[in-house]
Formats: sequence, C-alpha cells, structure tokens
Amino acid sequence: MITSARIAAMIFASVVDTQALYAVSDQPVSTWLVQIPYEAPPANPDVPDVSIPPNKSPLTPEELKRAEALLPLLEGKQEFWAMGEFVHLGEPAVPVLVQALTMSSPRIRYNAIETLLMMKGVTGVPALLSAAKEPNEVPRIREHALRVAVRLDSAKAPEAIDVMAKDPNPSVRKAAAFEGRYVRQKAVIPILIPMLSDEERFVALSALQSLWILTRHETEFHDWDTSTKQDRAAWSSEWTEWWDTNRDMFEIPEPRSSKRRS
Repeated sequence: MITSARIAAMIFASVVDTQALYAVSDQPVSTWLVQIPYEAPPANPDVPDVSIPPNKSPLTPEELKRAEALLPLLEGKQEFWAMGEFVHLGEPAVPVLVQALTMSSPRIRYNAIETLLMMKGVTGVPALLSAAKEPNEVPRIREHALRVAVRLDSAKAPEAIDVMAKDPNPSVRKAAAFEGRYVRQKAVIPILIPMLSDEERFVALSALQSLWILTRHETEFHDWDTSTKQDRAAWSSEWTEWWDTNRDMFEIPEPRSSKRRS
C-alpha cells in the first residue's frame, strides 16, 4: 500500500529532478504529448416504445367529473400535475378544459392554454381565438392564446390577427404582426401592410419581417431601425402599391428548408 508519506516523497523527488534539469540547461524542459487510446462507449440497445397512446374514447361520467374537478387545480402547487392529467385524458377532455378560459384566475386561463398546446387540442382552437380577440382579457393571455391557436390550426387565425392588429395595446399588435408569418394565407398580407406604419417601431419591424418571410418581396433599402412614423408610412405605401398590382397573381411561396451540413 502506498502511504501518504510515500506519495509526498515521490512528488518531492519529481520537483528536485526538474530543478536539476533546469540547472544544467538554459532551456526549459521539453514536454511530449501522449495520445491516450480511446474507445467509444458501446451503442445503447434498442429501447421499446412504452409511451401511452393518447386517449381517443369519449370520457366516461366518472372521467368527466374528474376532469371538471381538475380545473381549479390548474393554479397552485399541483398545477403541473393537473396539466398532465388533462394530457392523459386526451382531446375528449378539451370541452372541459375550454371552460377554464372563462374562469376568474388569469393563472388558470394561461395554464389551460398551455395544456391545450401540450395535448394538441385542435378542437379548442375556436375558443383560443375568441380569447385572443377579447379586448378585456389580459394582454399576455391574448398573445399566448393566439400563439397556440396558430400552432394548432393556423388556417383559422386571420380574423383574430386582424382584430389584434388594430388593438390599442402595442404588445397585442406586435403579437399579431409576429404570428402572421406562420399563417401562410394571402388574407394575412393586407393585414400586415398597414402595420408597417405603426407608431411603435417594434410593431412595424415585426410586420416587415413577417411580410418578407411570407412574400420574399424585395424592396429598396430603408433604415427601419432608425425610422420615424412618417418614414414608415411612406414605405408602407410602397408595399400597398406592390400588393395592389400583384394580389391577383400572387401565391405564397413554399417555405425555405433549412440547410444542414452533412
């Protein structure tokens, strides 16, 4: 067994030897890099799929009562557990979950929206769009409702985007301008173009980026980062002229695929 004293002696001897080498030479001691053999870890064996498929069957009376009892639990220490239970119940529980969108707690309403996204509750999209258009709703919840609705079924979103684009709250308008890029329909373009002259620059920039993504229309260079509202109004008119000329023949181009290095 190597004792601590033995280890200390070995270290001391190593230091003495190095100092002796320096004493007989003005050059530092050379070092050599050694390649240590490397063996890749063994490949993991195939793991069987043990995930539980989503429920497609209608809820039983007992499951319906359970789902309704979960609604208040979407706020508080058990909220993540309650969200998971709704995901387990599947899309048949969407009508119950939609009830949460009208409950008094903003936290419950927000978590209900997030749960609809987790469970891919497409049938809840109309209720999400209603929440997004509701002027008395909290802006953060309206924005999240639109975001989730667009992810689940973007084809139904243009009307809500149009409503939100005219909202007095700039953050709501920005959400409409940003989410518009994911709605690949011609109906969104005439909604976005007037937003280019928005009094809030970040709203106009979001609308511009969405228009570029949807149309790939190249315009003259304009310094949008330092633009004024008057500048943006003039540039918006350029887009209006382009759209008036091309709307009948224009088709949304296919999205660009991301290029990955092989």
